[in-house]
Amino acid sequence: MSTALPRPAGLWQNVRHWLSKRAGPPTRDVPDALWQAIVANHPFLAALSADEQTGLRRLCQHFLAHKEFHGAHGLQVTDAMALAVAAQACLPLLHLGSSTGSPGDPRALAWYDDFVGIVLHPGLALARRDIIDDDGIVHQWQEELAGEAMPGGPVMLSWPDVAAAGESAAQGYNVVIHEFIHKMDLRDGTADACPPLPPGFLGQQGVRAARQAWLAVLTPAWEAFCEQVIRAERFGQPEPWLDAYGAQSLDEFLAVTCEAYFVNRAEFGQHFPSLLTLFDAFFRPAR
Repeated sequence: MSTALPRPAGLWQNVRHWLSKRAGPPTRDVPDALWQAIVANHPFLAALSADEQTGLRRLCQHFLAHKEFHGAHGLQVTDAMALAVAAQACLPLLHLGSSTGSPGDPRALAWYDDFVGIVLHPGLALARRDIIDDDGIVHQWQEELAGEAMPGGPVMLSWPDVAAAGESAAQGYNVVIHEFIHKMDLRDGTADACPPLPPGFLGQQGVRAARQAWLAVLTPAWEAFCEQVIRAERFGQPEPWLDAYGAQSLDEFLAVTCEAYFVNRAEFGQHFPSLLTLFDAFFRPAR
């Protein structure tokens, strides 16, 4: 996740012109029966207002028109599978990009315009990892992954994890949102736990001040979470509600907490009230 990307020139300015500049296939209406089935299978989608569901459906239509799905190891990707991914991937964008306040402005999809491919695996994927230690020795191992967002490249997802999103929401787990939050984080070139922030974010003047304000809330929450993970592992104290994987790094903590924010807002707010306010300011900006 640390591979550098070319820095985009003013994402928040480009968002407003994305549709007019990006040529692509025409969108197709999502069949009503298929859409209703997807909503019914995901409580966090069913909880959206009628306007939000309409906006999310519109986002999905544009998303599906510009992304290509591939099944690994012979997995056949159906329309229902692709729509399930699209609905969850577009959820973080629902209130972004609009100048009118209406949810589901397709211009918000500029956040995901650095890639096309989405690869679904029939189970956990094995990824080869290499690291060079201080003595110059190369160590290699394989890591099991439920998902991965490759810098400047495709998103990989385990279909069983995607399919279980309705049930796993109780634990604040959602692999699709996790990986697409990484994509948003990477928009400024690095996985630094801070996506490009809009002008005037939290009343700050300038990009640096906005970033400092963001990290001033996120970092203490991460440090407290790490302490909770350590106490649970070493001293048998209660485990945190969220996946301990969030203690790996600040950027992973961002992805893990954003999962929970979108799929189980009530529980998330009880555990992370400061992050609830921070994420609302970014993902649900006041109009």
